Amino acid sequence: MKKITVMLLGLALLLAFQAGSAFADSKMNGFINDVIGTPYKSGGTTAKGFDCSGFTNYVFAKMGIDLPRVSSDQATVGTKVAKTDLIAGDLVFFDTSGGNNSAISHVGIYIGDGKFVHASVSRGVVVDKIDSSYYKPRYVTARRILGEEAFTTYADAK
Repeated sequence: MKKITVMLLGLALLLAFQAGSAFADSKMNGFINDVIGTPYKSGGTTAKGFDCSGFTNYVFAKMGIDLPRVSSDQATVGTKVAKTDLIAGDLVFFDTSGGNNSAISHVGIYIGDGKFVHASVSRGVVVDKIDSSYYKPRYVTARRILGEEAFTTYADAK
């Protein structure tokens, strides 16, 4: 019974991700889909286990883009983007440390339709709503890393 539940949950996440992604037919979607469900691992940077910034680093490395290793440093690269102007491929940053003092402690990749994908400590690589009751009050900022050419190559739905 447990295996069936896990399989159904994985299928539901996969379908939810594909249906809600603004780049469902893109190369970036393929990079992400390959690791949906990967378990969380503190300091993890491979498909055997990720922490949040290890996950974003892994996906962007697949596109030939180097990111700093930790989320607080990733929040200093690229161009700042207003939450209302997010597009697929933007990095979104949160304060999940408990202080709600705008300190960056978590990162994910915005996928469109109000959703982002990230490495959750409790659930591994998953899709969540950016305005969920947990993440909305913890949202800090966003950064656009992909230039126009990289966006067209990797994130634009074909």
